[in-house]
Amino acid sequence: MIIIPARIASTRFPRKVLAEIDGVPMVVATARTVAKVDDVVVATDSREVAEVCEKEGIRTVMTSSEHLSGTDRINEAAARLGLDSDEIIVNVQADEPFIEPEVVETLVDLVRKHRKEERTMISSLYKTVSKEEAENPNLVKVVTDECGFALYFSRSPIPFDREGTLKSLKGHLGLYGFTRKMLEKFCALPHAPLEHVEKLEQLRALSHGYEIAMAEVETKSFGIDTPEDLERAMKMMRERG
Repeated sequence: MIIIPARIASTRFPRKVLAEIDGVPMVVATARTVAKVDDVVVATDSREVAEVCEKEGIRTVMTSSEHLSGTDRINEAAARLGLDSDEIIVNVQADEPFIEPEVVETLVDLVRKHRKEERTMISSLYKTVSKEEAENPNLVKVVTDECGFALYFSRSPIPFDREGTLKSLKGHLGLYGFTRKMLEKFCALPHAPLEHVEKLEQLRALSHGYEIAMAEVETKSFGIDTPEDLERAMKMMRERG
């Protein structure tokens, strides 16, 4: 099951999930893309978003407006849907209309690989990015161990390249995979100081001693965080013809 959290009150880009890309609301474009992989539900606290999605035949679940994160929102949606504890749930952000279906499939496979491990709470993905790209704080970076598990995530470029030998870094993709059981457990954990410092909720899992399994993918997709990102997306679509 793919659950897309979609709130309308984005600070940096208000109403961005309804911003149109080639005449299609962003959340609808994202849902159509990932529907090629699995069943899709949009979890939202906005009746306007729900009506837009339902008009396009996309299933929605209304959730509380009090949630502080998209993960809390999809946890409520999973509970309302009555999903089994072993169900694989993928959190795809509503601002990822260009995400490739094969990337989402890789994440599903990664969750399936680790679903029986009690210490692996989350599965996620990264791509190779240039050192110049890594300077953007909106692009989260990750460092991993030799077994493919995350050591840390940051908005700063990490690791610090003291000798200048690195040609690239690992850019985190904002897609998360859980079993229903682990999603519920994650949302029950106390918030951790580091997640507030970086404004990265995945650090909660690491702070409490859980593992985040990572896999590298190739993707040309990017999240749309600002109006400038939307213009870039439109330019990309025009160039594609």
